[in-house]
Amino acid sequence: MEKPELMQNTLTGLVVLVLLGVLAFLYNKTQAVDLHEQNEVMGLLSELKDIDNRWDFEVQRARIDLSLGAAETYSRVDAGDKALRDITRMAQRTSSTSLRSGLTELRQAIHNKADLVEQYKAENQLNKTALQLLLKNAHELSDFDSNALSPTYQAALNKLLSIAPQYFIQAQEAQSSALTEAAQPLQAGVQTERVQQLLDALHVMQKHIPIELALYGQLEVLTSGPRLVNMTLSFNNELDETLQEKERYRIYLVYYSGALLILLAYFGLKIKAANQMLEHRVVARTKELSAAMKHLKESESQLIQSEKMSSLGQMVAGVAHEINTPLAYVKNSLARVSEQMPSIAAALQHCQELLGLLKAGNNPEALAKSFAQSSEQLVNLQQQHVIEDLNELVKDGLFGTAQVAEIVGNLKNFSRLDRSKVAKFNLNEGLDSTLLLAKHLLKSVRVEKHYGQIPDITCSPSQLNQVFLNLITNAAQAMTNEAGTISLITKVAGDGVEVVVVDNGNGIPADILPKIFDPFFTTKEIGKGTGLGLSISYKIIQQHGGKIKAESKAGLGTKFIIWLPLKPPAEAALEG
Repeated sequence: MEKPELMQNTLTGLVVLVLLGVLAFLYNKTQAVDLHEQNEVMGLLSELKDIDNRWDFEVQRARIDLSLGAAETYSRVDAGDKALRDITRMAQRTSSTSLRSGLTELRQAIHNKADLVEQYKAENQLNKTALQLLLKNAHELSDFDSNALSPTYQAALNKLLSIAPQYFIQAQEAQSSALTEAAQPLQAGVQTERVQQLLDALHVMQKHIPIELALYGQLEVLTSGPRLVNMTLSFNNELDETLQEKERYRIYLVYYSGALLILLAYFGLKIKAANQMLEHRVVARTKELSAAMKHLKESESQLIQSEKMSSLGQMVAGVAHEINTPLAYVKNSLARVSEQMPSIAAALQHCQELLGLLKAGNNPEALAKSFAQSSEQLVNLQQQHVIEDLNELVKDGLFGTAQVAEIVGNLKNFSRLDRSKVAKFNLNEGLDSTLLLAKHLLKSVRVEKHYGQIPDITCSPSQLNQVFLNLITNAAQAMTNEAGTISLITKVAGDGVEVVVVDNGNGIPADILPKIFDPFFTTKEIGKGTGLGLSISYKIIQQHGGKIKAESKAGLGTKFIIWLPLKPPAEAALEG
């Protein structure tokens, strides 16, 4: 890809990311507000306001109600502790700044008021108890023996009964002085238990009613109601602003989405046109690729055929070399026979002439001469051991022709030209035939055969023989020393047969080993190998449904392991 095109694609990608980022931002800004939480916060604020109002009401009622137990309805439980905990928890989850900022002050105000209410409650109850005790004892003293009491004493009791309730409610200084003045006759009289209780109750009231009134005044000033109202208003205003912002971003999102749709429609038309152009280019490129693939297959077939012809050439050269030696035996024998034939023919001719003279019997001189010549020639033949030489020459000729016949038979077995393309075949026989044909390559190599009792397999014998020839040839060429050894091992392995070819040659480096089955890969010099031998072998083994792998270490030799099933898969396309 050219640099301008790469920059254009990068810029396009960045623009798309920015557009998507803006869309995601607007969508996030338009997410609905959780009104459930907002309503819960409003409910908690309203609850706190109700509690504050209830506190004020209960304090006012307790101030004017003289009966004991009137203030029992309010307690520290009503101090809003639970509501404060709930609203604190909500403040931690919500994003409201007004709620978070005012919560500390509100909590302090609620706690302070709750403490004052509890203090006021204690003082109020103490004063009510003292008032009730004072009134009770005053009534009892007045009713005990009203005739026996002096007018001054009775007047003091009546004054206490009249002013004490007013002092509890109004707490005026004049009323406190009047109570003190009214108590003087009682203090001067007989100090009974009732009198003492009355005076003690009066003393408690004069001491604690001012404290109660002071607390009451503080409670009137200290109220959390305005703070709750302000916080509620601030929270509502904040919620309204949030809702307005959401609505504003919804409008932005609608316009932005519309613009994106128009942009997408525009790009869609451009993409459609580009797709049509691309389809035309794909069709044209497909035609080019089909033509290239066809040409590649033709080239592959030619290369495979070239490799086969190269292997065949090596094999023919070896066969020619092996046939040349026995043919020399035959040629030499026939030449010697040809040399001896004239003398044998002359001896036979003289013998025939001698037999003719003997049959005629009328020429003794000619008979004697012919007899002498025949005897001389026979003696020469005996002295030259012609018959013995001919016998040896015939034996040599027969041996040579037998070797030629054996080589031709092995060649025939190797190629399997006289059998069907796919047949039952014993791999041990295939290895033996290959060894005989590669004999010229193995003159300086020791071959060890470790054949197992293996069953025949259904295969293409000519293809497997070609694989064996490739492996044995490679193993022989890998030997650089005179102590080279090739081991051939066959055995039953699972549902098939395993063939192992091991050599102690140079080995294959670890970085090259994974490439040895690749087409055209070779470590041989240029012109000495096509790089297709192992590739074709790999393909043949695969077509038979088998497996081939190599194990090697540089300098320690190589091991090829072939596994073949007893019967090739149904889809195997085997060739002869």
